[in-house]
Amino acid sequence: MVKIHERKFVAADPEKCVGCQVCEYICSMTKEGVFNPLKSRIRVVRINQLINLAVTCRLCEDAPCVAACPRKALTQSEENGVILVDEDKCDGCGWCIEACDYGAIMLHPDTKKVFVCDLCQELGEPQCVKWCPEEALDLVTADTLAQKARITAVKKLFQEAFKTTPVT
Repeated sequence: MVKIHERKFVAADPEKCVGCQVCEYICSMTKEGVFNPLKSRIRVVRINQLINLAVTCRLCEDAPCVAACPRKALTQSEENGVILVDEDKCDGCGWCIEACDYGAIMLHPDTKKVFVCDLCQELGEPQCVKWCPEEALDLVTADTLAQKARITAVKKLFQEAFKTTPVT
């Protein structure tokens, strides 16, 4: 069993993501056999003209989506934290969608059942990470992501304090 702080999930670097949506197309082809971003388990969200953010499941500890499901259709893998959906139990009520703080659970446009990123477990690695042309996606832990955010914040403070060009 992987400890919560060691769970890896897909995260995007907004400084690298150009919003090309290759991740969405690769995901839908891998999981559904069609190039259709509506059937993707990752979503590219445009914050503004310059900032794009790919959204996937963060594998929350005590996942609120699992707790919200009245049919007990969602469970969380003890091994790696991935959210598993039992399609036979899911009635598409959407309570789990509302409970997800990250907007990572979606309703499948055809089946009307929920679906969520499972890190392409059957292939051994997330295909969105493998095929991202900008290398904007990575498998990270929450600790790693927090550390990157702290480093970015410190770099910005130095830039403001010394009015220098960006540090890379």
